[in-house]
Amino acid sequence: MAKITAADVNKLRKMTGAGMMDCKNALVEADGDFEKAIEILRKKGQKVAAKRADRESSEGVVVATLNDDKTRGVLISLNCETDFVAKNEDFVKLAEQLGKIALNYNTKEEFLNAPFDDKITVAEKVTEQTGVIGEKIEIGGFEALEGGYLGSYIHSNKKIGTLVALNKNIEGVEEVAHDVAMQVAAMNPIALDENSVPQEVIDKELEIAKEQLRNEGKPENMLEKIAQGKLKKFFKENTLVNQAFIKDNKKTVADYVKSLDPELKITGFKRVALG
Repeated sequence: MAKITAADVNKLRKMTGAGMMDCKNALVEADGDFEKAIEILRKKGQKVAAKRADRESSEGVVVATLNDDKTRGVLISLNCETDFVAKNEDFVKLAEQLGKIALNYNTKEEFLNAPFDDKITVAEKVTEQTGVIGEKIEIGGFEALEGGYLGSYIHSNKKIGTLVALNKNIEGVEEVAHDVAMQVAAMNPIALDENSVPQEVIDKELEIAKEQLRNEGKPENMLEKIAQGKLKKFFKENTLVNQAFIKDNKKTVADYVKSLDPELKITGFKRVALG
């Protein structure tokens, strides 16, 4: 039987992130073979993942990653069961590492099947960490965005992240993009503008408004006109460009953006939130 040294255990721990005793036990079982020991730890992760599959993973962290020229970005959330794990430095570092990988992919499925290193995929790494940490770990949100210039915002608790795309990169755009990304985090718009709101949402809002008006005793022939007025208010409160800007509510978000350059406009946004 191979002699397992403290240096061996520490080496395996650095390779996998697993606990010292888990690493020692895996090396003992593998008779000192590191490849076998890693496989043993992965299988342990699969077993833990299967046992905890029905658990809620509503805690975690959201990370935003942008490419060097700020024309592409991704948001991902690495979810776990408890706030204690979410605040762990190694857990946050793993989320940031995964975010850099995610930058190269357009969908969550592509990302999960992507190589984490030359041995395992992202999905396998997440399962492995389930065994290491002992909680359900999973990729929750995944959103990708491209544009002329991207800004991002991560709330201080790391539970909300946003991306905003503008049509061009000009002097001063960094602050504008950051402010609008903060707006998206705070106000959670449902669409960019009124033309981007799904028809089923519009129909539902009109029907709700008409039902409220009927209950108030308004005559049937006036319902459509009043409901359209309520719909305009709904658009103002729930579409990004029409919302009141949080730093100056006398301006809309679109007005704020155009104050830097009349031709500057928002072309898209993404938001990922935990819980």
